[in-house]
Parts: sequence; C-alpha cells; structure tokens
Amino acid sequence: MTQHPATAPAHAPWRPSRTVAVILAGGTGTRLGLGIPKQLLKVAGKPIIEHTLAVFEAAPEIDEIIVLMAAGHVHDAERIVERAGCRKVTFIAEGGETRNATTRLALDVIGPEDCNILFHDAVRPLVNGRIIRECVNALWTYSAVDVAIPSADTIIQVDEDDCITGIPARATLRRGQTPQAFRSGSIREAYRRAEGDPDFAATDDCGVVLRYLPGTPIKVIDGADENIKVTHPVDVHLADKLFQLAAAQAPRLTDHRSYTEELTGRTIVVFGGSYGIGHDLTELARSYGAQVFPFSRSTTGTHVERAEDVAAALKTAFDATGRIDHVVVTAGILEKGALAEMDEETMDRLLHVNFVGPVTIARQSLPYLQQTKGQLLLYTSSSYTRGRARYALYSATKAALVNLTQALADEWAEFGVRVNCVNPERTATPMRTKAFGEEPEHTLLTSEAVAQASLDVLISDLTGQVIDVRRAPGEQVAAVPAQPGAHPSEQLPADVDA
Repeated sequence: MTQHPATAPAHAPWRPSRTVAVILAGGTGTRLGLGIPKQLLKVAGKPIIEHTLAVFEAAPEIDEIIVLMAAGHVHDAERIVERAGCRKVTFIAEGGETRNATTRLALDVIGPEDCNILFHDAVRPLVNGRIIRECVNALWTYSAVDVAIPSADTIIQVDEDDCITGIPARATLRRGQTPQAFRSGSIREAYRRAEGDPDFAATDDCGVVLRYLPGTPIKVIDGADENIKVTHPVDVHLADKLFQLAAAQAPRLTDHRSYTEELTGRTIVVFGGSYGIGHDLTELARSYGAQVFPFSRSTTGTHVERAEDVAAALKTAFDATGRIDHVVVTAGILEKGALAEMDEETMDRLLHVNFVGPVTIARQSLPYLQQTKGQLLLYTSSSYTRGRARYALYSATKAALVNLTQALADEWAEFGVRVNCVNPERTATPMRTKAFGEEPEHTLLTSEAVAQASLDVLISDLTGQVIDVRRAPGEQVAAVPAQPGAHPSEQLPADVDA
C-alpha cells in the first residue's frame, strides 16, 4: 500500500521540484466601499498587488507565481504584471467563489508534482523576504507552515448575547498572517478529505490541514507587525504610512565608486540650487560625475513660478547634455504671520513659489523625464501633517506637495517616470536662520545630510513616497549662519517647529 506524503515516515526525503507562490487576489473591496477590488487600490504610487508581486518576484526561494484574481479583473492583473516585468508569473485567472474554491483551483493549475506551495493574500503588500525565506526553509522539516505574530490584545470569547464566556491566556495566542506554506501532497490530501464533509467551510488553509490531517505538525514562524492585511479604510492609510517609513531607509550605496557608477552621465536640474540643500545636492552629485544644472532667482534670474523661466532652464540643460534624468525642486519660501494679517503680496508670493512653482516645473519636466524614465523630486515639511498657527499657507502648500507627489506618481507610472518627496527634519539652512535666528546646534539636521538622502532617493526605484530624513540619535549638528544675499526662495527648511 502506497503511503501518502502527509503520512509518510518522517525520514522520507522531501525533494520538491519547485516552489510556487499563489497570490490570492479574489477580494472585491466591499468593506472598503470601493468600486474596484482592494488589491487594485494604489498605495505608495502602485497598486497594492504590484507591491505584493514585487516581493515574491525578488525572493530567490520562489520559482513561479500564480495569480488568482477577482472576477472581471484578470486583464487588470495582466497589465500590472506586464508593466512591472514580473517574469515569474506563469498563470493569471479568476479565482473561485470562496477561498477554498480558489485553493482547489490553484492545486489543479500546479499539477501533481511534488512542490512547495505558498498561499499569500494579495492585500498584504508589506510581506518581506525574511518571512518568505523562513516559510520555504521550514518545509524541509514540516509539511505545513503558518505565519503569525503574538497578540498584543486580550482575546475574549462571547456567547450569542455578546457576554464573555472565557478569556484565553494571551501567551498562547497568535494573530495569523500569510503566507501559509505547504508541501503539495499535504494540502492536496487535506482538501481531498474535506470533499467528503458536507459541512466543510474554512477561510484558512492551515485550518483545513489541522482539521482533516489531525496529528500533522503545523510549524509557526514569526510574522511581522507591518505585514497587515488591507481590509478596512484605515488600513489603506496605515499601509501608505508603513511604506513611507520603509522608504525612509532608502538604499544607500557603500562607496564613492558605486555612486560614481550610478551617476556618471546623468543630468540633474536643480531649481533652488544656489544655497542650502539645493547647493549641497548640486556639489555632491557633481563629485560623483553627474552633470548638474542649478537654477535660482538670485544667480540665474529663474523664477520657478514663471513657465517661460522654467522652460528656458530645462532647455539649457537638455541642449548641453541631450538628456534630463532628474529634476529637483528645493525652491521654497517661509513666511510667518497670521493669515488675517498677511498682505496680498506676501500671500501671492508664498503660494506661487511654494506651489505654483513645483506644479509648473512638473508640467514642463515631464517630456524630458519620459525620455529617460527619470524622476521628479519635491520637498515638503513635517508641517504638512498638521497645519500650525502663523504658518497656515506654508503648511498648506507643503501638504499640497505631498498630495501632488502621490497623484503624479500615479499619473506618470505609465510613462515610467517616478515622483517622490523628501520630508526632512528641521534643517540648518540660511533661510531657517533668517526666520528663526540661531538655534541649539544639536537640534538641527545638516543640509549635507538631506542632500545625501536626496541623492539616495534619486538613484532608487522608489515612487510615490514621502521619505523622512532624521538625525541619528545623539548626532551633533552645527547651525548654519545666514549667507548674505541669499534669496529666501532658494532654501527649503525641513520643519517649522520653533
């Protein structure tokens, strides 16, 4: 009598032919109140499912990816896969009416060969390579693997009247996540046995193994707090913020040679490049071989809010090098004062330099950036998250730039153009010193540090991100004295907290 893989002796070697990731994307977004499936909702500049696919595509343990999509949206998934260049995706189709039906469909597609299978929710876009690797490694020992994290909340049991009937010990409780991983023979056998149960209904594949293959150990590996499932409206905002936090760790190259290899031959246009962050970015990029063209009101007579000035600046850079890879907008002004007391001229200047300027630059830059699949980099302030008294218009324009970043990243994705926004901590610049005077040297970030972080963003694949730049704990930073002749629109302070 032939033994089934699920019940074969423990010493029998497991030799999977391949490892297949099944991306379960059958959700409709009902709880989010959307007109499209939630996995197609864009977070951090890309559809949620694209983020998810990218993690599995990059995982060396994964050989093949299967996508089971919501009914009527297979073409959307195909378009995303093609645009993202996901070479591991071999099959895209509509999923079943239930989670169990979708799993059965996946097993039919995969076929009878012995292989590792990972089932993952498409709307868990923040899964990481460590989790995938540990799931696959655990399958050398176990035939079923779950992912979970400890419960930070006390769990209660209730009856039909919502009265507590029990409070399990929290130390033994976990919150389940995905992926869930299986040796193919085990999950197939569990579902084969479930077919004979008229009451079979489950939303969890490990639950199917637990019920229908009793005695089969199911290994639990540590998940991650950020591996959330986007289910409710608040989850969308949480996921977006988590991507922002991850983007703050933009990959930094290790040595001068690596930066030189990345930047030699690139053309960078910096609006507001005479002083502060813009100036330091210009010098840093030039030291690595980039051709940088800084423009400002005081040195080149360039007014960022004037379309003709912006067009002339871009043409100058393009005529000189034949390309524009990156456009950086550090130009901005900080005007303090109560809105009711602010004169029309000041309001007009602030709105035009801080918002109309970046909009104008974005519109003028797109044709150039399309040619190089380049990037537009904007700058905001932490005041974008909450408007502050006496900085009403400044805070509002900074919030507008964040919204502009996210919107343009979405609009320009089809052109291959990336758009990001740097959000520095309070930074020592001449403009800040002019506005606030000398401040304790240990409380400010250097403009050089912001320039370095900006350069890392430019050479990354990020898009639609707000990248926070913060001082390292204990870092001592010297304040920068005001430079005579510097026009305030050539600096962008990071934060307006006094």
